[in-house]
Amino acid sequence: MKRMGFLIGLKPERIAEYKRVHAAVWPEVLDQIRRSNIRNYSIFLREPENLLFGYYEYHGQDHAADMAAMAKDPKTREWWDVCMPMQAPLETRADGDWWAELEQVFLMEE
Repeated sequence: MKRMGFLIGLKPERIAEYKRVHAAVWPEVLDQIRRSNIRNYSIFLREPENLLFGYYEYHGQDHAADMAAMAKDPKTREWWDVCMPMQAPLETRADGDWWAELEQVFLMEE
């Protein structure tokens, strides 16, 4: 299992809408997330900076292939079409990325 963390901005005028749509994520999107070997997926919001921190645990063997499969899923793409206009990607993200990937620098396990 690999822990994954990501960061992106959220447009201040879209915060309420972002919270509303994420209170009822489409079941097809949740199913695709599971099929892509993602577990314990969370998104946190930090205001007033309006930053979203995404975290999940990846349980598969080929992250790139699982993410490509997710990107091909029509319902997931439709969901992204709803969410992406609300987001403000960081200028420092890697080429081709939407959310900026974070490096894990500490872990305390029980």
